[in-house]
This record gives sequence, structure tokens and C-alpha cells, in this order.
Amino acid sequence: MRVFDLDQWQEILDVLRRNKLRALLTGFAVAWGIFMLIILLGSGTGLQHGMEYQFRDDAVNSFWLTGGTVSKPYQGLQPGRRIVFSNEDFSEIRDRVEGVEHITGRFWLQGQVTVSYRGETGAFNIRSVHPDHKFLEKTIVKEGRFLNQLDIREHRKNVAIGELVKEALFKDEPAIGKEIKINGIAFQVVGVFVDEGPEQEREVIYLPITTSQRTFNGKNKINQIMFTTGDATLRESKVMEEAVRTKLADRHNYDPEDQRAVFINNGVENFQRFVNLMGGIRVFVWIIGVGTLLAGVVGVSNIMLVAVRERTREIGVRKAVGATPGSIIGLVLQESIFITATAGYLGLLVGVALLEVLTKAIPSAEYFRNPYVDLRVAIYATLLLVLAGAVAGFFPARRAAAIKPVEALRDE
Repeated sequence: MRVFDLDQWQEILDVLRRNKLRALLTGFAVAWGIFMLIILLGSGTGLQHGMEYQFRDDAVNSFWLTGGTVSKPYQGLQPGRRIVFSNEDFSEIRDRVEGVEHITGRFWLQGQVTVSYRGETGAFNIRSVHPDHKFLEKTIVKEGRFLNQLDIREHRKNVAIGELVKEALFKDEPAIGKEIKINGIAFQVVGVFVDEGPEQEREVIYLPITTSQRTFNGKNKINQIMFTTGDATLRESKVMEEAVRTKLADRHNYDPEDQRAVFINNGVENFQRFVNLMGGIRVFVWIIGVGTLLAGVVGVSNIMLVAVRERTREIGVRKAVGATPGSIIGLVLQESIFITATAGYLGLLVGVALLEVLTKAIPSAEYFRNPYVDLRVAIYATLLLVLAGAVAGFFPARRAAAIKPVEALRDE
């Protein structure tokens, strides 16, 4: 079979011109199938980007521990006790739970907090933390440095401020080395940072936790403990979760099975749920999209069967004057592949164009952002079209090749 036989292509185009409506309807079925596949894939990508956006701020391999209220009696102790973490709890988890990578505590200042620099005053979110906190919140230092261990050990009155805090208090003036006052107490700015999270994450002031505990009467209290787990698997993270529950239960005398005493947010488990969800969505999208495309391919195959039936006498004449079965099969396959590839590629282009329009026209939402189909998927879709065209034309082509000249010439 010669793919670029000019006479053969002229004949195929002539057949399509003589059956315009049938060709258009057949092509539309294929175009719609590939169009829906592209739209579904792009929408799935948009949903994936939206979900990934929710994880942009915090480390996905992290644990977040918050004290709750004991809900079960245990060893003679009654429920209703509040669990409040301490520096000793922090040290216990840091030193005795295997797999802890970066760890930090948080101490929250109570009541209204006023921050001022000369004549400028504002209310900002104050977080008292350990130096490893930057790994939990994906904090990026823009100027100076973040808090360090010397700040913790020596209870230094140093702070790292978000870039929006700098803009509000210092305007265009450099902030490093300057002093700001928090509730009237002077702290020196040692760093300015940006954060990948929402805007309020850049309106934060970080203090050394030991300094806050001493300065603002926090004693050894910690409101929250967070740590990362390195490259721990889901199973390993569950083992760590049980270890944390057991150690905290021993220290605070409550039932380790009491889920309300300490709330543990396992980021590894949450992220794995997201991965599984997106995998399921991708499979669902491909099943629906390919199913829609196959419906169009079946339509092409049926139409080609009708076309072969209508051209029975013509095929018989061809075979009578020496056409081989291979040339007959080639003719039908070329026509089928041409219809599916042309119509499908148009559907592909329209689908990609629509996704581009939607990306620019629709503002990014929290859970749906930047829907698109990458180049690899477009290539795979094109190859799928060629294969679909070959499959659609195979059975009609085989039937055409089996026509006997004598019977064909008798056909009315």
C-alpha cells in the first residue's frame, strides 16, 4: 500500500465530497469524543493544581499536635482535663520518637498585641517558635536571617518579620537591625521573610519561643508542637503517630486510645489521601474520555461498513481488473484513518483552545486552578486517533477484501 498515492487520495476525497453529510456526522462523533477527553483531562489537571495549592504552605510530611480535652476516665482520673504541652513534651518527642526530622513548638501570646515602630503601629500575628519552624511553613528568608539556636538558648529579643509587616512599619526604610516594640517591649529585627502561603502568612512576626515564654509569662507552656518526618512512608508515619500518642499519654496520664485528648494531624496520611484521590480521578477521566472516543470510533466503523456495502460493485470491478486484497484494505483503512485523524485533531485543537480561554477568563479558585493539557497528552491523543482510525477501518476493510468479483458484479 502506497500511503501517498495521489490517485487514491483523490478518490478518497471524491467519495467524501459525494457523501458530505455522512462524513460530517461521522467526523463530529470522533471530534466530540477527543474534545471531551481533552476537556476532562484539563479539568482533572485544574482540580489537581487546586488541591496541590492547598498544600503549598505547609510541609506535606508534617505532624501537627494540639492539646485537647480528656474524654475518658483513666486510672482514677476523671475526664474533662485540658492537655497543655510543655517544653518537656517537646524534648520528649524530639529526642525519643524515631524519625523526627525538623521540630518546632508554638506559643501563642494572649490578648491584644500591639506592634509599633516610631510613629507606625499595627496589629500582626505573633508566633513564638523554634528555628526549625521555617521548614514547617516553607518560610523563605528574603533579608538577614531566621531565628537560630542562640536566640533560643540565650532568650534573645530578636524577631523575623514578614515582608508585609516591613512594608507597613518601615515603608522603604531598611528593617534589619532596627527595633520594633511588641506590647511596649523592644525587639530587634534580624530577618525579613516571604511565604508561599496566603497573604496573612506574610503578616507574621516570629519570636524565639523561650524569649516569649519568659517575657510574656508563658512559663514552659507550648500550645502546639509540629515536626516533619523526612521521607517516611505512610506506614512509618503511622508508627510514629502511635509512638507520639503513647509518650504523651504516659506523660499526661490519659488513655492512649483517647483521640480527643491530643489532636494529631498526620500530613503524610493527608497527602497520601490526596495522591490516591487524584489517581482515582485520572483513571475515571480516562475511562469516560476513552469511552466517549470509542463510541465515535464505533460509529466510524459502522459508517465504513455501510460505505463498503454501497461500493460493492466498484470493489468487484477493481478486483476483476487486478486489484489485490491488500490494495482494497489500504484504500478503506486510509479513508477511515483520514476521517478519524482529521476530525479528531480538530476536536483536539478546539479542546485545547477552550482550556486556554477558560484559564484566562476564569479567576483561579481555591480548588480549581490553571486547567491545561500538556504536550505529551496531546501527542498520545494524536497517536490514539491514528490507532482508532485503523481499528475503525479494519473490519470494513477485511470485509471489502473478501468480496468476490463475480458476486460483486451481480450485486444490485
